[in-house]
Amino acid sequence: MNDHLKQKLAPYFVILAASLWGVDGIVLRPYLYRLPVVLVVMIETSMAAILMTPFFIRYFGRLRLLNYKEWLSLLAVALFGGAIGTLAITRAIFYVNYVNLSVVVLIQKLQPVFAIGLAALFLKERLSKRFLKWAALALIGAYFMTFGWRLPNFFTGDKTLEAAGFAMLATMSFAASTVFSKRLLRRIDFHFATYLRFLVTALIMVVLGAFTNTYQAIGQITSQQILVFALIIFSTGAPAIFLYYYGLRKIPASIATICELSFPATAILLEYFVRHRLLDTVQWLGTFVLIFAIVRISMRINEWLE
Repeated sequence: MNDHLKQKLAPYFVILAASLWGVDGIVLRPYLYRLPVVLVVMIETSMAAILMTPFFIRYFGRLRLLNYKEWLSLLAVALFGGAIGTLAITRAIFYVNYVNLSVVVLIQKLQPVFAIGLAALFLKERLSKRFLKWAALALIGAYFMTFGWRLPNFFTGDKTLEAAGFAMLATMSFAASTVFSKRLLRRIDFHFATYLRFLVTALIMVVLGAFTNTYQAIGQITSQQILVFALIIFSTGAPAIFLYYYGLRKIPASIATICELSFPATAILLEYFVRHRLLDTVQWLGTFVLIFAIVRISMRINEWLE
C-alpha cells in the first residue's frame, strides 16, 4: 500500500477506533459501574500490557533512540490519555448511572477545540480556514445531535454537574494525549507506541491503586465482569488504540481529533438503538451534518493543510 493511499485511509482507522470507544461506553462499561474506577482502569491497562509484553519485549532496545522530549511525550500520553482521561470519563459515566449521558457526550465533543490549539502550539500544525469552517460545522452538528433545540441542563439532581466536571477533565486530557501521541509516533512504530502507552499507564495505575487501597476490591469482581474486561481488552481497548495510532501517524492531530467525534456520535446512536432513547428530527439532522462533515474532512485531507 503506497503512502498516498495510506494517508487517504488513515482517517477511517481513527473513525473506527473512536467508534469502538463509543461501544465501550454504552454497551460494555455499564457492567462495571459497581467497581472502583481506579480498579477498572488498572485491570484493563495492566492485563493488556501483560498480554502484549511477549510480543514487544524484543523492541525494548529502541527506547535508547528516544530523546528527553519523546520520553516526556510518552509519559504525557500515558498520564493524560491512559490514566487521567480514562479515569475521568469513566467516573463521569458512573456518576450519572448511564441515565443522563447527554451532557457528558456534549462536553466530549469539545475535544477538537483543545486539540487543535495544542497541535498548533506543540506541533506547529497550520490548517486552512476552510478546514476550520468544516470543523465548526462538525461541532454544530454534534451539538444538535445531542440536544436538538434544547439547552443542556447541568442541574438535574443526579450528579450531572459533577459528571460534567469529570467529562471536561477527560476532554482536555484526551486532547493533550492526541497531540503528544502524534509527536511520539514520529520516532516509534505505531504498534510499539500502543504497547508503551498501556505499559506506562499500567505502571501509573498500579501505584495509584496501592495509594487508594484499591486492591481490596478485587474480590468484588464477578465472573460476568471478568468477561466484560476480556471483551474490552480484546476489542475496544488495545485493538482500538492500534487502529487509532495506525491512522494518526499519517494525518495531522487536528484532523484526527475531528474524526474522533465519531466516538460521541456512536454513543448517541447506540443510546437510540440499545436503550431506545428516541432522537427527534433536529437530532437526526444534527447527526447527518456531523457525519457529513467528518467524511468531508476525511476525504479531502490535502486541502486542509496550508
